[in-house]
Amino acid sequence: MRTRRPYAEPHLTGVCLGLLLLACFALTGQGLGASGAFASVASGVVGTVSPEAAAHSAYFLSYLQDGSPWTAWIVVEIIGVLIGATASAALAGRTRLTSVHAIRPSAGKLFAGVAGGTLMGIGAALARGCTSGLALSGGAVLSVGAWIFMAALFLAGFLAAPLVRRLWP
Repeated sequence: MRTRRPYAEPHLTGVCLGLLLLACFALTGQGLGASGAFASVASGVVGTVSPEAAAHSAYFLSYLQDGSPWTAWIVVEIIGVLIGATASAALAGRTRLTSVHAIRPSAGKLFAGVAGGTLMGIGAALARGCTSGLALSGGAVLSVGAWIFMAALFLAGFLAAPLVRRLWP
């Protein structure tokens, strides 16, 4: 068994992420994000399983009208993220399955995690994008809305942290 190497240096990682974002804009004309991939895949599944249902839904049609949702840029990007994350974990010797011991399972923690994830998913759907897409891509093009959103996100995180802190040791 290989020894685990430390995580990547965060400042260098941030610079590399910025360069990757710049390359994405230059090569594809699109930024980075994640939530749209799930909507594209869901539309592809519905379009394959029930073409009639997809044809009567403006939501699914919006993803199906531009060609195959399986080859949309954001789906290809997420596949690359999965491959890159797996390669990174393997190179760092961090591929074994483990449980997180810092968080002891309880109904309250499970509820808080599911509720938080659900609210984030609903928020991403309502905003028509996820935090990463808005913060990275929107922030990079100096979108005022993206910067206001990020300020509000950090403020909400700081305000909510004391309320949920008791759930985690």
